[in-house]
Amino acid sequence: MIALATRGSALARVQAELVLVSLRARFPQEQFKAVVVDSDGDLSSAPLAPDQPGQGWFTSRLERALLEGEVDGAVHSAKDLPTDLGDELVIAAFMPRADPRDALVASLPVGLAELPLGARVGTSSPRRTAQLLALRPDLRMSPIRGNVDTRVRKVRAGEFDGCVIALAGLARLDRGGEAQPLDPERECTPAPAQGAVALQARAGSRLAEMAAEVDDPTTRSCVEAERLVLTRMGGGCRLPLGALAEPLGQGKARLVVAWAPEPGEGVQRATGEAAIADLPQLAVRLAGQLR
Repeated sequence: MIALATRGSALARVQAELVLVSLRARFPQEQFKAVVVDSDGDLSSAPLAPDQPGQGWFTSRLERALLEGEVDGAVHSAKDLPTDLGDELVIAAFMPRADPRDALVASLPVGLAELPLGARVGTSSPRRTAQLLALRPDLRMSPIRGNVDTRVRKVRAGEFDGCVIALAGLARLDRGGEAQPLDPERECTPAPAQGAVALQARAGSRLAEMAAEVDDPTTRSCVEAERLVLTRMGGGCRLPLGALAEPLGQGKARLVVAWAPEPGEGVQRATGEAAIADLPQLAVRLAGQLR
């Protein structure tokens, strides 16, 4: 039996099932199961402080179970993974990426521009806060915690006029129709690796070798370029940084990076196109323009 650690939320279980389905289809002779491991982020109800790095907030306990041999692999939202994984663990596979955009769930079916003056919008992300305030400085950005259902319920209950959530999470829970996607180049550039599901394994393990058979190479190239931007800009999931690489066809991709160096000073963006194979060089160049 090959065991994969996952967080216990409904979304995490759906994402783990995506990995299990892929592995079972490729290796029908093997048995796979999911094992729930609560993360620090799941066990705490307190919002992250603005200056808290957040590295490993949702991944460290799963990684510890993997390193200690309690499980063979761990399934993560790729955007939660630290940029420095050390030498013992590898991202053995990326599943095909879902829609990486952020989305607005509002109490009324409106987009960002139509929110009422002074609307209260829930997000605990410095990245989202900086980008949305650059467009709508009248908005009242307020911390919000909880899983997807909890956040949407708070909007429906009138605690917030809206909240911003990754569209991929909503879609995987069959709730994508409740949100208005935000344009990644003009409104809100998503977090590096947003929308991607990663399977982590011990380096050199049998699962790492097996996972290579279900790895999506295009998703890997795009996500690794985004993570490289994050590394070059200082790392940390609390960094007010957005990065999105999207394939354009014919072996090319477009990379957009959004950076808010100081609160209230606006958002800087840099974009470029390159062959998918050359995305690392483009990532380094765009990060250098913004630093």
